[in-house]
Amino acid sequence: MNYGLKFRLTAMMWMQFAVWGAYLTSMGGYLGNVGLGENIGWFYSIQGIVSIFMPALMGVVADRWIPAQRLLSICHFVAAITMAYTGFIGSEAGESVAMSQIFPFYAISVAFYMPTIALSYSVSYSALEHSGFDPVKAFPPIRVFGTVGFIASMWIVDLLGYQHSHEQFYACAAWGFMLAAYSLTLPPCSLQSKNAEKKSIVDIFGLRAFLLFKDSKMCAFFIFSMLLGVSLQITNGYANPFISYFANDPQYENAFFAQHANLLISLSQISETLCILLIPFCLKRFGIKRVMLIAMVAWFGRFGMFAIGSPAGIGVAFLILSMIVYGVAFDFFNISGSLFVNQQTDESIRSSAQGLFMLMTNGLGATIGTLAAQFVVNHYVYANADNIALSIEGWRISWTIFAVYALLVAVAFALVFRKK
Repeated sequence: MNYGLKFRLTAMMWMQFAVWGAYLTSMGGYLGNVGLGENIGWFYSIQGIVSIFMPALMGVVADRWIPAQRLLSICHFVAAITMAYTGFIGSEAGESVAMSQIFPFYAISVAFYMPTIALSYSVSYSALEHSGFDPVKAFPPIRVFGTVGFIASMWIVDLLGYQHSHEQFYACAAWGFMLAAYSLTLPPCSLQSKNAEKKSIVDIFGLRAFLLFKDSKMCAFFIFSMLLGVSLQITNGYANPFISYFANDPQYENAFFAQHANLLISLSQISETLCILLIPFCLKRFGIKRVMLIAMVAWFGRFGMFAIGSPAGIGVAFLILSMIVYGVAFDFFNISGSLFVNQQTDESIRSSAQGLFMLMTNGLGATIGTLAAQFVVNHYVYANADNIALSIEGWRISWTIFAVYALLVAVAFALVFRKK
């Protein structure tokens, strides 16, 4: 067996998520710093919008015309060059940058980045299978290094002083260009045979999975998946601006985490990595419904501890606990939900059903959530931008609203969802 292949795929996965980690948790801080805080929701919701159709489109291209490893390179190159131009516009315009200047190029970059996650998985599965490895056993340890790359990129951006600067986009582009070049060295993936049975548009885009809504149990599951998906991107967009905002208050201006919010937020990704290990035990012990309910209650705790936390004194303990809870909130829902879909659907539509689960959570749910969060934060925080005390109070009110929402979803799920 080619054990050097695992190292090559690990390097690919490390860079794959380093690209994302360079800006995902810190971009909100930059936008707030240049007067675009009221538009944070649009910058994060576009990820959900493009995730509805771009991965499927690129999947068809990779199957029929361009091998996955080459398409991975092309997508990363386009994403990197448009992200670099986003940074260039930010550099030229400074604090007077307008949304109309940077958002279109940022949106193009995101549109080409989001499909690369699935493409990197396809490249990994194909290479492992052709080298005699079992992807089920060999891929998870490789994927873990994606999270490690995400965390490392967050730290680099923070320690270089880029977390509130347009330079984070340059850091993202640098990783993207490296991965675009590196992808061309990866093992080739095969194209679909010309004699293979042609699939309909319905099959290509997994639309047959929507028939699952006829099943009341699955219908309830997907609706709750969307409702909980509302929570997924809120802290990515607003955690950094919230923690960093305390630096405007003389009481907190010298607090370490007020200056280095990304380092604190990175505990969430560390927790996410570790909590994956708890899932097999918890599923066996409590069952899928209770594990998902634990995740929903964890989201309530995540937001609730943001509402009472601060970057100094006893408040730091609440923020740290919130970061730790994130691992349970994110992993227990996403992974247990995926397993539930795998168990409850026929093999013929299983992949499409997984796509539907992602569409409901990371597509519709996350998009609705970030735009709704934008409305709440704009009303309670940015409307009081001239008053530090009122703005901090507005942040606390906003996090409380998000916490109450998560709790209501958990209660409704406990009462409504029934699994035999």
